[in-house]
Amino acid sequence: MSDFVNSEKLRVLITGSAGNIGLCLRAGLRGRYALLRLADIAEQAPAEGNEEIRHMDLRDVRSIEDCMEGIDCVIHLAGISSAESWDRILPMNIEGCYNVFEAARRKGVRRVVFASSNHAVGYHRRERFLDDTVQPRPDSEYGISKVFGEAVGRMYADKYGLQVACLRIGTFRTPDRPSEARQLLTWISHRDMTELTRCCIEHASYHFIVAYGVSNNLRNRWDNSNVKFLGYVPQDDSEVFAADILAQDIPEDAVAAQFHGGFYCPIGFVGTTDRIS
Repeated sequence: MSDFVNSEKLRVLITGSAGNIGLCLRAGLRGRYALLRLADIAEQAPAEGNEEIRHMDLRDVRSIEDCMEGIDCVIHLAGISSAESWDRILPMNIEGCYNVFEAARRKGVRRVVFASSNHAVGYHRRERFLDDTVQPRPDSEYGISKVFGEAVGRMYADKYGLQVACLRIGTFRTPDRPSEARQLLTWISHRDMTELTRCCIEHASYHFIVAYGVSNNLRNRWDNSNVKFLGYVPQDDSEVFAADILAQDIPEDAVAAQFHGGFYCPIGFVGTTDRIS
């Protein structure tokens, strides 16, 4: 029995398909599946080939359920994608995330791939290598929302039998290159982001997994050994940009430099770093 399913029979939904990662996946996965349904609250380019464009609002459960009809796998990208105030995070990344998982359950969707973030574990010390077993240490309200999403995914896998993959995405950039020193550790290229997502869509079976969205960077400190079975083999390495970036000699904030979460960590920071183990 193959470890991967026949991609030509799959019906895949991408929420947040008008965002930067959504546009990358749309281009990279176009023509691969029986249906690629693209859902966003924003306007999108017209459908091509087996694509289908839908309007979806994370605050409207009915619109989410409509988008789930007949779908095998959901790639959930929609929501606030940066450090924002709690009043913006709550309806989109907390309530909206719950709505997506619940709509998937109600509509019999088999699999959800959730766009988590490295900011769910951002307050771990940077010298520490992180795998999928480390405790959550969010560095922001945004990071809290990603911890919440991973917890929702865990419960929906255990209680309702959904197959759930949570991707702790590193630094995804448009243009497709790192721009400062920390990103030499955390960068994921467009090609590798597409490949990681493809592996999560097409692997025949898993229960609940956490994988780091990172390229094959020489300086990478995130360990995907426990999800090696997915077949994700990143091709790109940020080191090709290292000389140019390091030549800029831009100092990193003293708090940011201590932690995996980088510049999210000093935002509003009034604590003492020596008490963060």
